[in-house]
Amino acid sequence: MLPSIEQELSDIFGQAFQSLELPFELGAVQRSNRPDLGDFQCNGAMAAAKLGAGNPFVTAEKIVEALANNAPAAALRGDLLIEKLDVVRPGFINLFIKTDYLANKLSQFAVSNSFGCAENLSDHKVMIDFGGPNVAKSMHVGHLRTAIIGDALQRIFRFKGYKVVSDAHLGDWGTQMGMLIQGLKKRQPDLIYFDEHHTGPYPQQSPVTIQDLELIYPEESGFCKTDQQAAEKARQATLELQNGRAGYRALWQHFVNVSVATLKRDYGELGVSFDLWKGESDADPFIQPLLDELVEKAISIQDQGALIVPFRDEEGENIMPPLILRKSDGAVMYGTTDLATLYERVRDDKAQTVLYVVDGRQQQHFKQVFAAADLLGFNQTSHYEHSYFGTVNGKDGKPFKTRSGGVMKLHDLIQMAKDEARKKLAESNFGSDFPEDEKEDIAHKVAIATLKFADLRNFRIKDYIFDLEKFSEFEGKTGPYLLMQVARIKSILRKAKAVDAVTGDLLETTDNEKALTFRLLDFPAVIDRTVEKKAPHFLCEHLYNLAQEFSSFYQKQHIMNEPNKARQASLLRLSEICMLQLEQGLALLGIESLERM
Repeated sequence: MLPSIEQELSDIFGQAFQSLELPFELGAVQRSNRPDLGDFQCNGAMAAAKLGAGNPFVTAEKIVEALANNAPAAALRGDLLIEKLDVVRPGFINLFIKTDYLANKLSQFAVSNSFGCAENLSDHKVMIDFGGPNVAKSMHVGHLRTAIIGDALQRIFRFKGYKVVSDAHLGDWGTQMGMLIQGLKKRQPDLIYFDEHHTGPYPQQSPVTIQDLELIYPEESGFCKTDQQAAEKARQATLELQNGRAGYRALWQHFVNVSVATLKRDYGELGVSFDLWKGESDADPFIQPLLDELVEKAISIQDQGALIVPFRDEEGENIMPPLILRKSDGAVMYGTTDLATLYERVRDDKAQTVLYVVDGRQQQHFKQVFAAADLLGFNQTSHYEHSYFGTVNGKDGKPFKTRSGGVMKLHDLIQMAKDEARKKLAESNFGSDFPEDEKEDIAHKVAIATLKFADLRNFRIKDYIFDLEKFSEFEGKTGPYLLMQVARIKSILRKAKAVDAVTGDLLETTDNEKALTFRLLDFPAVIDRTVEKKAPHFLCEHLYNLAQEFSSFYQKQHIMNEPNKARQASLLRLSEICMLQLEQGLALLGIESLERM
């Protein structure tokens, strides 16, 4: 990873503070919020005063003197990096960077599409659990955020250099399975799966489709809420499935297969993929070893016939509800399978970091699971985190639904976004003379950019109002606006090439290019902050600001009319770097850019 200008300057200033027997950390340098006074500033002298260093203005002057007397720092100050230093009251140090250094730095960062971000972190394994769709149910709008945020995080962590493994973690092992089994048994009682004495192979062809399952499940769920006998039958079927009854296992596999086929279609439309398609059921082999260890270490206890993990403070008072591992009837709980899954990821998969991109309404659940994991010592080797998110709401402030008040299916939402994209493209007259297949491809990419950027631009823990018409605009902080800006730069480069104007080496940065250059150099810090906070909105903000900065630069700089060919080639190269960074950033958000619009 290439060091940023801030890192280089902070190291130089840190050494200067150390030479005055002050903490190295006081040398931290940051971008100035007053570009007229300096490109960067160091405020360490102000903090030094609180440590007893005396007048901050005097301290700042001593720091500047120490920089001049330190040979390596003086070389950087005089020959390479710093153009000018100013000390202003009450003790700020402002500095300007040499313009040729800026151009050289950007050239180094732009050698590859990593822009100085990539590190060799392949020995650090990050597992990201996102998606969480349920068997027998089509995905709805509630699955939108986990898919979009989780996919962006896996792309960004992988880009940074981590070894990343993503898992869809299907909901395939709970009581809904018993409901489906009993519902199908009512409808087709003669199916061989219900014959307890059958020992031979079972049919490979599924007796149900996803449409069948979507009818059976809500009906049986309704029965179980009002009919105690129906609920008991579903519970018993679930227990038999979990205990290995062959016919139920075979039927369950059909349920999973037809569901995954539909899920892959919907995820495919969003451009989202997973390394693993495991489910709660895959935790089953780890449940008994987990329970044995919990008992052996006296972490779990029996309580009214159930096995639980209590959470108490030093005085023995309960600090949160216990985690129920096994009910008195022997059935395992949702928390049990989640803890067993974490057991597998930490003990078998050796993951150093495990991220759960799951709805914020599950915070209490994960606090219990993680607290139990801490008692088992998982936190000695791994870090696990609930990277939760808020809800998608309609304009009424309530969870987003269809016009009829039902739950909006994700597939239908994507089709709505495509329709809106076609409408906006037609109104803007973009691509009106393109072939139909290209126009349809553009509409699809604009639709996906609309959905993804609208979600990711918000800090993930916040709810947001879904406004498809607003999010589809080609102006403002939207995905379509960024796609248009990338296509615009590509058009500029194509027109330049058509008249034999080509990109070349970056020349010394002028005032017109300075703001854009600094924005491009911010990319590694933005990626680091996105990784640290697990929050893609930092990257969204950077890309939008970068696109705005390019517009400002292009309005001031008439590239095609530049008479100096070397300078024109430099300006075209700067435009190309901006386009490449926008494209790379959008790709990290899971958004495909366009060649033209």
